[in-house]
Amino acid sequence: MSGFVSFVSSGPGDPELLTLRAADRLARAEVVLYDDLSSGPILAKAAQAELIPVGKRAGRPSAKQEAVNALMLEHARAGKRVVRLKSGDAGMFGRLEEELAAVRNAGIAFEIVPGVSSVNAAAAVAGLPLTRRLTARRVQYVTGADVTGKLPEDLNWAALADPHAVTVVFMGQRSFPGLARMLIERGLPADTPALIAEAVTQDGQRLRRGTVAELAHALEQDGPSHAPALIFYGPLAEISDAATEMLGG
Repeated sequence: MSGFVSFVSSGPGDPELLTLRAADRLARAEVVLYDDLSSGPILAKAAQAELIPVGKRAGRPSAKQEAVNALMLEHARAGKRVVRLKSGDAGMFGRLEEELAAVRNAGIAFEIVPGVSSVNAAAAVAGLPLTRRLTARRVQYVTGADVTGKLPEDLNWAALADPHAVTVVFMGQRSFPGLARMLIERGLPADTPALIAEAVTQDGQRLRRGTVAELAHALEQDGPSHAPALIFYGPLAEISDAATEMLGG
């Protein structure tokens, strides 16, 4: 008898930001396949489950997607309640589509449990609204890394250089200096406000703000941190100095 797979969004890492449904599925799970960014205190919610790490991190040894799919199907076919625990919201740059295809093709029942995106969590920590009346009517999310880890070549540069949009870059610490150069060449002002949010809601949380040019320079000089990070740029609202460090000063 086939089991059931719950694709559970763990949020940005703080157990208090789990949804009630996510906490329930973890409590009833028999097997949890979890991402690196979903480890830590959240796993205490799955006290009865077998815990299997299957995370992927840039520049580190990672589980192959085919192996993750195979493990998920193996346990579901054994009749178990499987939680595939994914960081942030499962549908945001988390390779959810490939895992959904695997369970659909195998005829295994599943559900998707949405969660708090790291974008929303970072904005809340920074006291930052993602939209602003008259100046930022659009929010756009983009990945800063393709499957090779490099800046994607098929980006919509006109959209990304729009000074009236708030843009959030996932997985962009390594590629942002190059991305910033391309954006400035295409008309985005170099002094456009920018924010980098690292390890949001977790130990080591860090927020730094400045301009696009300053952030690009800092990342070029210092290199990427080991912490997961998001980069925001565009017409951002004022952020309290008490909440963030200043770039370029």
